[in-house]
Amino acid sequence: MAAGKPTKEAKAAAKAARKQQSKERRQQLWQAFQMQRKEDKLLLPLMIGALVLSTAVFVVLGLVFGLSWFLTPLGILLGVLLAFIIFGRRVQKNVYAKAEGQAGAAAWVLDNLQGKWRVTNGIAATTQLDAVHRVVGLPGVILIGEGAPQRLKPLLAQEKKRTARLVGDTPIYDIVIGNEDGQIALKNLQRHLTKLPRNIDAKRIDLIEGRLAALNSRSGPALPKGPMPAGAKMRGVQRTIRRR
Repeated sequence: MAAGKPTKEAKAAAKAARKQQSKERRQQLWQAFQMQRKEDKLLLPLMIGALVLSTAVFVVLGLVFGLSWFLTPLGILLGVLLAFIIFGRRVQKNVYAKAEGQAGAAAWVLDNLQGKWRVTNGIAATTQLDAVHRVVGLPGVILIGEGAPQRLKPLLAQEKKRTARLVGDTPIYDIVIGNEDGQIALKNLQRHLTKLPRNIDAKRIDLIEGRLAALNSRSGPALPKGPMPAGAKMRGVQRTIRRR
């Protein structure tokens, strides 16, 4: 047998693992659907409406152009896709609504960033669970504070000063999570980060992250890993929805 070639047992184990993962994803989706359906009375009408409307439009088009055999199944598939999109967005909206104002909510959102972002949560904190998180990305260095603004102001100023010593002329942004003037709502955090200008390249990101590694150690209370006990499950659900 050639060296490194997977055996039949290894292939069977990998296949079984994939089946188990697929089963777990389906269970997560079903559980999320049941939870959302109980709390969101508009979920089913909107999903069913999207399916029916899409199918009806394509059926009519099929009759007009004599392509019902092709357009009707296409309308059904599009309706199912629209129903999934509606489901995913309403679940996400519900999760953000529950997370808002809870300690650890911003860290949970940052953990779900997609792309070239280097996230270090909890680089500074208070005993009241106010926290500053650091993100390094194409815009530069972003410091995100969550908690009471009056306590965050000195925390952010201190971290900005420490960071500036190591990153030179790299732009440093500071953000406070909240719904007041000058703050960024939790649900808008990811979108706000992606809209920041691109000031550095990927190589610079690696260099800055290496320089800032020395600042990663902190003293203070441990921060929650998420805004709610079900936070990890909801992250899995969102990833599953994106795959589909």
